[in-house]
Amino acid sequence: MINGVLLDQAALGHDIDLSCLSQKFDHWQTHELTNEGDVITRCQNAQVIITNKVQITAVHLRALPSLKIIGVAATGINNIDVDCADELGIKVVNVKGYGNSAVAQHTFNLILQLAGRSTAYHQFIKQNEWQKSPFFSNLDFPTMELAGKTLGIIGYGGLGQATANIAKAFGMSVIVSEHKSATTVREGRVSFESLLAHSDVISLHCPLVDDNHQLIDSSALSLMKSTAFLINTARGPLIDENALVEALKNQTIGGAALDVLSQEPPVNGNVLLDYQGHNLILTPHIAWAAVEARQRLVEMLANNIQQAIN
Repeated sequence: MINGVLLDQAALGHDIDLSCLSQKFDHWQTHELTNEGDVITRCQNAQVIITNKVQITAVHLRALPSLKIIGVAATGINNIDVDCADELGIKVVNVKGYGNSAVAQHTFNLILQLAGRSTAYHQFIKQNEWQKSPFFSNLDFPTMELAGKTLGIIGYGGLGQATANIAKAFGMSVIVSEHKSATTVREGRVSFESLLAHSDVISLHCPLVDDNHQLIDSSALSLMKSTAFLINTARGPLIDENALVEALKNQTIGGAALDVLSQEPPVNGNVLLDYQGHNLILTPHIAWAAVEARQRLVEMLANNIQQAIN
């Protein structure tokens, strides 16, 4: 008999079909959310745990002798003590590539909002400014065509490549960054510094590792064009947030649009939340969350778990 427990269904939403997961198990149990202190109690007899964001620590793993598989309903597995799982023979499976279309789409949603100044103009109308205008149009917030501009991509896996394809459809040129610390530049790439200097839009699609924490710092921002946009749908700590606020205030760069912050949710506040300028757009880590992407996620996870069971 195989027992499966889903620890945080609320993180996946209630508008998708989970039967592809539940039918893998003889006994299936779901919880809306799970505190770290409840993991052991809820998973005591489980052979398979499924989690999106719940932390599974070494303490949990050593207290769950029946556990054989952890299914992470995401790509990143930083919420799992993988070393301890390996030591105990517990297999960790995740899902890659499920959200390429959704993330690329949201990346361009953010780019288009910055280029078209839609947020600023929406506020302009809500404040009754258009209604008082002597002209049918307003030029207070200059907009920008993407055609002919250069998109610089940092992180050229599936997400970066999907974003590049959309950029080309808009008539943009695409350049791809070499690793910041690289001593040579591979064919088809440009140096990190060259990408910063020549891009009209820079989009981050790289994983967060020790080597790229605060990859975009004050030095990197100073190399960017004063009209350039910075987009981050990857991980918040890739950017020095204090440095970004200063760059936005001083118009060192043209604008930024971020789907991620250094702490999520930002329960302790964040300097970017305090910034009120028109050249910043924030969304709450939703680039991955299109309903089609979430359904694809659970279906791919179900297949990966079945392979692990086999």
